[in-house]
Amino acid sequence: MFDGTMMGFPLSIGHLLERGRAIFPDSEVVSRGPDKRTRSQTYEQTYARSEKLARALGRLGVRPGDRIATLSWNHAQHLECYLGIPAMGAVVHTLNIRLPPSELAYITNHAEDVAVVVDRTLLPLFEKFRSELKTVKHILVVRDDGGPIEPPFLDYDALVDAETACPRAVGFTPPEGPFAATVDENQAAMICYTSGTTGNPKGVAYSHRSTILHAMVGSMRDMMGIGCDDVVLPVVPMFHAAAWGLPYMAYLNGAKLVFPGCHLDPESLLDLMVSQRVTLAAGVPTIWNGILAKLDAEPKRWDLSSVRTMIIGGSAAPASMIEGFEKRHGLVVTHAWGMTETNPLGTLARVVQKVRVRGEEAILSARASQGIPAAFVETRHVDDSGQILPWDGAKMGELEVRGPWVTRSYVSGEGTDRFTEDGWFKTGDIVTIDAEGYVRITDRSKDVIKSGGEWISSVALENALMAHPAVLEAAVFAGQHPKWGERPIAAIVWKPGQTAPESELAAHLAERFPKYWLPDHYVVIDQIPRNSTGKFLKSKLRDQYGDVLVAK
Repeated sequence: MFDGTMMGFPLSIGHLLERGRAIFPDSEVVSRGPDKRTRSQTYEQTYARSEKLARALGRLGVRPGDRIATLSWNHAQHLECYLGIPAMGAVVHTLNIRLPPSELAYITNHAEDVAVVVDRTLLPLFEKFRSELKTVKHILVVRDDGGPIEPPFLDYDALVDAETACPRAVGFTPPEGPFAATVDENQAAMICYTSGTTGNPKGVAYSHRSTILHAMVGSMRDMMGIGCDDVVLPVVPMFHAAAWGLPYMAYLNGAKLVFPGCHLDPESLLDLMVSQRVTLAAGVPTIWNGILAKLDAEPKRWDLSSVRTMIIGGSAAPASMIEGFEKRHGLVVTHAWGMTETNPLGTLARVVQKVRVRGEEAILSARASQGIPAAFVETRHVDDSGQILPWDGAKMGELEVRGPWVTRSYVSGEGTDRFTEDGWFKTGDIVTIDAEGYVRITDRSKDVIKSGGEWISSVALENALMAHPAVLEAAVFAGQHPKWGERPIAAIVWKPGQTAPESELAAHLAERFPKYWLPDHYVVIDQIPRNSTGKFLKSKLRDQYGDVLVAK
């Protein structure tokens, strides 16, 4: 073997922090509080506060490898945890505030967290499971609403303010302090847990190396393309798969970061996008569906000319939404796919040149897909027997991925059945992959409808139904059938003041799908149930309506 001569320089969050302080000291971090007021701090101040947080935690006895939980909205203090805790060698563990208290207790105990950072406005939720915690020794409360903090809780900001920051060093020279020691790039930096829709939530430990590589590749021009002149609004919560890595991407490149806090309604988000001149925002389809409806209702109220793209991920967005934003409001939507297990970015729907030259229909089809793999993420799909399928855009199979930020196991070794013998991760998503490498999710493996030996894509039917002018949302799920085993049932949520007969919906679908794909039954509901990450919870629909065809 003939080794290279390059330095063994660690890809660590501490070095990411140093870059932000040295190169982009004046870049801003803007946070909106519960009262909707915004406060701003610079990258240099963020560095100093992250360092002082690490010092304060060290005085409380936190050591490298210890896990620190966060129960917080998106704001500057949460960013300080994202940066300062891993940089001192400890591990930040985000808690999903939308999980039930029993699951939050399970996750906190499973991770063996030694401390929790919690927003004061979320203390009522925290109190519902605090008595069940076995390893937590310290509770730091962020005064997000400005209210008092009483013992046994510790005041997060008072602890940080009480510490003395090191004098600013020149360039990249690290100061003496909690970040002075070198952190191995393979150490865990963050733990995120899956949403636990089947069994207990499972933990994934992101390493410093995986996080930095993810930030670098995710920032590439043909990915999210984040630069120092961007203003980035992570609507996706920081407790959901590391906010898709956006805080790290922005900090790496010196972009202005805007955190929305707890106000995620369409009007509040649109006001924030205008006031901060946001260039890139990211969130789940539910968020953007509400924003599109608001823009349609008041098309001239908000000046969104600064926005260059909106990233949509978490679940498939209908082509009608993507087209609606672009044609009616001049806003470009970029579809993405990823998972907790992929740190989380896996694919992104940039339109490559050989697709672009085919015209508008091909471009919309590419944008409505989940996209092409990020650099160094490899994809394949397999049938029920494990046979690798061709990239023909037609054959459906389970998506498998591998790469430098794809997990090789879960914390404590659960879920071994999700990993293949040759080193790929089984995503549970049923997809097609076309000749250009565009991935299109047709279903989750547990949601695909198997009717008389044929697979029917619930996602394709949902997207088509949501293109109907009267339909706000649609979820298609499997109903039990005495002859065919399973048949599709559609749950419909109407737009305010609108309805349509079933025959019209069936005719709308018949234009693009074979007859055996069409739902056998429609149910009208007020709201589609969702899990903690905003995805349709079809198991509840199956439980409630799954036997309606048998009853017929």
